[in-house]
Amino acid sequence: MISLLLSILCMTQAKDRIVERPPFLAQSSSSIEIDKIVMSDTVTTVYIKAFYRPKYWIKIATGSVLKDNNGNLYPVRKGIGITLDKEFWMPESGEAEFQLTFPPIPQNVTCLDFSEGDFEGAYKIWGIQLDKKTFSKFKLPKDVTVTKADHKTTLPEPVVKYAKAILKGRILDYQKGMPNKGSLYFQDVIRDEAQEGKIRIQDDGTFYHEMNVFMVTPCMIRFPFGAVSYLLAPGETTSVVINLRENARKQSHLRQAEKPYGKEIYYGGYLAGVQQELADHPMSFSFTEGNSYEEYQQQIKKLNGKTAEEYKAQILARLPEFRKQITQSKGSPAYKEIINTDLELSAALKIIETERNLKLVHIMTNGLEGEKANKYYAETKIDIPQGYYESLQDFTYILSPKACYNSRYPILFDIIRRIGIDDKILKSLSNHTAASYLIQNLKAQMIGVSMRDLNPLNDKQKAELSTMPAAYNDMALAMNNDLLKQIEINKKKTGFTVNETGEVSNEDLFPSIISKFRGHTLLVDFWATWCGPCRSANKQILPMKEELKDKDIIYLYITGETSPLGTWKNMIPDIHGEHFRVTDEQWSYLREKFSIRGVPTYFVIDKEGNITYKQTGFPGVDTMKEQLMKALEK
Repeated sequence: MISLLLSILCMTQAKDRIVERPPFLAQSSSSIEIDKIVMSDTVTTVYIKAFYRPKYWIKIATGSVLKDNNGNLYPVRKGIGITLDKEFWMPESGEAEFQLTFPPIPQNVTCLDFSEGDFEGAYKIWGIQLDKKTFSKFKLPKDVTVTKADHKTTLPEPVVKYAKAILKGRILDYQKGMPNKGSLYFQDVIRDEAQEGKIRIQDDGTFYHEMNVFMVTPCMIRFPFGAVSYLLAPGETTSVVINLRENARKQSHLRQAEKPYGKEIYYGGYLAGVQQELADHPMSFSFTEGNSYEEYQQQIKKLNGKTAEEYKAQILARLPEFRKQITQSKGSPAYKEIINTDLELSAALKIIETERNLKLVHIMTNGLEGEKANKYYAETKIDIPQGYYESLQDFTYILSPKACYNSRYPILFDIIRRIGIDDKILKSLSNHTAASYLIQNLKAQMIGVSMRDLNPLNDKQKAELSTMPAAYNDMALAMNNDLLKQIEINKKKTGFTVNETGEVSNEDLFPSIISKFRGHTLLVDFWATWCGPCRSANKQILPMKEELKDKDIIYLYITGETSPLGTWKNMIPDIHGEHFRVTDEQWSYLREKFSIRGVPTYFVIDKEGNITYKQTGFPGVDTMKEQLMKALEK
């Protein structure tokens, strides 16, 4: 009898099909991952490991399904260790485990997709492989060129001309149902802010994009399942082939130690060998010693109380050892030049942001939070000695025209301008002959920023551009023409209202502003036209506005005179709501009254005029929506 029972048990167990850590093609998020799938005649059990921020929650929807390679659907039955549609709070470790059960899956199924549904933000995994052995036999298609690096390649002088650049792309193993759009980001010294466009992926996994550039332009395409960086140049074609299998393996928490499926990206066309080197052998530099979080904290404490000069000396002292690492690397001269530029940019950005960094060190070391941290940051002054930035003259790589090959080069000018030390940098470098290219680009960006703020080119700016290479002028004029067209279009837009504050005292200002909208739920946004996070948040919030358009919510925007009048008038047609532009005195009063330490700052106000929520910095669409819905229910 015992032997018979054991035989029956063994036969039953033999029917179970188990796949340990199944490989997959792509996922929309790395927060959860499949550790094991057990398939029996009665149930399919998916063992999941979650990786997420401690004390935050994740959720699995009741509409979750598995879809097999034959198109059949298997709806989730239940969760084990997790309740469907309920918040699952992550422990201190940031890791957790649970199981999901589904109906039995036939033996002939070789591939599955997992989806929570078609709603925005739904978690998805594509191409979960049940036949690991066959999947591991990866062969690169014959029409994909593998570019080998030439270790003698030197970095050419960048061509400066206004011309079209072409990107040709392909995604290996792309399948129907995967996201068919990607977001393009690029940045050059005139278009200072990361620009965004959409890349359309065809059913065969190919994509194509062309754009006008005037210099070497580092770009990135971000897909829901990964990202790829590449270089564009005037009159050149760049090609990229994205290997989803390897991309997914590298993203995986559980499978990073497995054998690679070739390269993550294969480059072709413009400087393909150098681009391949940069992707295959990335190097980064940390000016804070220590590998663990505890060691990092100790280094931060050591910086607390240091003067600007002491802080800079510590950064400069690390440069020789990093330069030695680059010299000893096996990369080509071109590769090393770009990496050296990155090293100098890392150091230069830290020096340029000395005041910000030393303030943050104090805040972290002393555990300041909320209003205390904001007040310290806003009111504390760090002494920056005269001539402090002259050490940048020794950074020969970032003074070179070849610096444009590095993706962080435009960020240098953006930060210089944002923290308001344009003049100090110009004075520090004005007598340095080799710095003329950097100074030219700084001036070009200041013109570009003015246009970004919706100010057409003026005569002074046109004269400045005429002293630069013709390509700069061509790019700026093209941007200016687009801007003039946009201004004309804005004149015909509706959906926004310009309001006057009227003759009221400072004390009555805010009550007067919101009194007109009493009885409605309000989202009040204190913002500025020059504030990048403000503009980014306004874009992110658009889908929420559309979703809640039938709700009794009014969007109210308040800015001050630091937002130039012309810029403000041209910007608000795309920001639907009620707009106020107050005086400097009124803005200062509101900041003090409500302890507004930065922009954007948001208030949610209920129908009775009570502030139910306040936040400096965009909290995210989900939080904003949650707070508005709470106020609506009051």
